[in-house]
Amino acid sequence: MHTIKTIYQGDLRTEATHVRSNTRITTDAPVDNQGKGEAFSPTDLLAASLGSCMLTLIGIAANTHNFTIQGTRVQITKIMTNNPRKVSAVELVFDFPEQSYSDREKKIIENAALTCPVALSIHPDIEQKVSFNYYSG
Repeated sequence: MHTIKTIYQGDLRTEATHVRSNTRITTDAPVDNQGKGEAFSPTDLLAASLGSCMLTLIGIAANTHNFTIQGTRVQITKIMTNNPRKVSAVELVFDFPEQSYSDREKKIIENAALTCPVALSIHPDIEQKVSFNYYSG
């Protein structure tokens, strides 16, 4: 059984469908690469996948160790290079909610993020710059 089915719709746009849920994602080429930039580009999805994977694994670790990360946000910046055109780095800045985390919880959070499946699957030439901002109230 396929996980995802993707259809080219023309004008540098695709629609990917998650087979099990029928959820759809549209991609569009970016304006600096002949596209309209009206949706996520495929490389945007790579960066978004990294952030979502890290948050998901942090959430699993938090559940396992009985603390919460509800409201945590991550800001993601994708950095491209040319010749060849590719993602050279992804910068992720995590902002945790206004609660104190112990040193042990911070270690759990950071280990979960840095060992998520997407982080481990991305080519090592793509730099992953990750920072964690904890409320220090």
